[in-house]
Amino acid sequence: MPIRSLILWAVLVAFTLTSSAQSRRRAQLTSSQTTGPVPVLPAPQARLLESMRFNSSLLNQAVKFSIYLPPDYYTSNRRYPVLYLLHGYGDDETGWIQFGEADRIADEGIKAGDFPPMIIVMPNAGATFYVNDYQNKVRYEDMFVQELIPHIDSMFRTRTQQEFRAIAGLSMGGFGALMLAMHHPDLFVACAALSAGVRTDEAFVSIPDERFNTVFAPVFSGPVKGEERLTLTWKRNSPITLARSAPEADLNKVRWYIDCGDDDALTVGNAMLHLALLERKIPHEYRARDGAHTWSYWRTGLPDALKFIGLSFHR
Repeated sequence: MPIRSLILWAVLVAFTLTSSAQSRRRAQLTSSQTTGPVPVLPAPQARLLESMRFNSSLLNQAVKFSIYLPPDYYTSNRRYPVLYLLHGYGDDETGWIQFGEADRIADEGIKAGDFPPMIIVMPNAGATFYVNDYQNKVRYEDMFVQELIPHIDSMFRTRTQQEFRAIAGLSMGGFGALMLAMHHPDLFVACAALSAGVRTDEAFVSIPDERFNTVFAPVFSGPVKGEERLTLTWKRNSPITLARSAPEADLNKVRWYIDCGDDDALTVGNAMLHLALLERKIPHEYRARDGAHTWSYWRTGLPDALKFIGLSFHR
């Protein structure tokens, strides 16, 4: 075979082999792969964690809490202010989510820029009114301060200074929020009480026996009547009594927000708390909107309460 023909033949073979290899490579890149592993995309991490548990040595039992994490929690490394949002009598750690839509309201408010991103903790308190009971057997207040807050600060990226921690609640939770903030003003920069379970001594004494013995007696006094209900436990925890007697310097460490409907049976007690703070010239916000002791009232009131709290986190 002439040399020229041999060279042409060699070139043609090389071209054919190269084209065949390229074709196979293109086929591999464009055809579906059935022999390799299927890539798995990680699911987004939950920002609403319901009914979490931690073991309390003071209560000798597990305490449940739900927690809301702001939209950018898993995409940032920042620390966030924290709000403790307390439920009412007969409810639990899921109430503010199930009926109050707190997670939706927080998402929408943060997106709109109405208040800054924050962590919201919703603990279960049973029917304790968030206090240490009169027998000092159920020490819920001590658990809250000594165990729950440190647990949250250790498990989540919170800002741990007083200026970045607030407390709020409805009904029994409003009572608890006021009491805890008045007892521990160095822990909370703001307190928002919605339809708080605040009563004057006269109103507390006049509660019908059946209701008193079911709701209040296990916490404050046992099954007693009349003036015997005004125990040291009641006086130590009554927000009206505390508003009249706590040091002014302590009360002024906290920004106060009180909101109670004009058709609510608790409106008198909330108004008396407002007057007690007025008499001592303690700055506070007071609202008496149209409404009763209902979830629709609290859902519509929560956005403004969160705005108030959000402003408290600013300097």
